[in-house]
Amino acid sequence: MTKEEVKTIVLDIIRDIAPDEDLSALKHEVRLRDQLTLDSMDFLDFVMELRKKHGIEVPEVDYPRLASLESCGEYLLPKFLAKSGK
Repeated sequence: MTKEEVKTIVLDIIRDIAPDEDLSALKHEVRLRDQLTLDSMDFLDFVMELRKKHGIEVPEVDYPRLASLESCGEYLLPKFLAKSGK
């Protein structure tokens, strides 16, 4: 798995949570909440979907590390790799 694949997973989850959002012009290094109309419940839904669909646990203390698409990729990649045994 690559960081780009992780970002695709993140975008897929966001599409499910906020289907009306236009993700085509998303800047990878800018906070998602600054670009999208995601509220705190949407963010919790995002974290829950990571756990439910992919078995990835994100402790609350690490929530700030999921601020941007880029930081999601950096934070989540090792978790996906560990889960797959690589």
